[in-house]
Amino acid sequence: MSAPAIRRTFVALALALLATVAFAQGGAGPSHPDAEWEKIRGVVAAQREALVAGDGERAFAIATPALRRQYGSAAAFMRMVRSGYQALVDARYVEFLEGAVIDGSTIQPLRLVMADGAVLVALYTVERQPDGAWRIAGCVIAPSTVKSA
Repeated sequence: MSAPAIRRTFVALALALLATVAFAQGGAGPSHPDAEWEKIRGVVAAQREALVAGDGERAFAIATPALRRQYGSAAAFMRMVRSGYQALVDARYVEFLEGAVIDGSTIQPLRLVMADGAVLVALYTVERQPDGAWRIAGCVIAPSTVKSA
């Protein structure tokens, strides 16, 4: 199976799991207090702002230590963003969706509306660090069934 096919399969499973969890919770809130979700959204917004500004150092600093080790430098991180995550930079409108904790992983979805009206969803995985700060551990971008106006 090709890398894009594996990624699409993962995204489909993640979205299905998010929907299942939301249904099973019967409308109950996610397992973090609202104040923590605000912090999580703040971290995601700060990284996106850094990406849009072309500030690789700031965007890289918001990643988990494991992700920083994986890429090694802000320049390598930005090459990865430009090659597979340019939609985060190019979106004309973004909107946070309700996050969820799935099997211990905290997922914060972000709706991306592109210039051509296409709608994507960025599923951010975030991790709390030993100092209590939230950092971004990964992101998967998938098409959305929602249409823009």
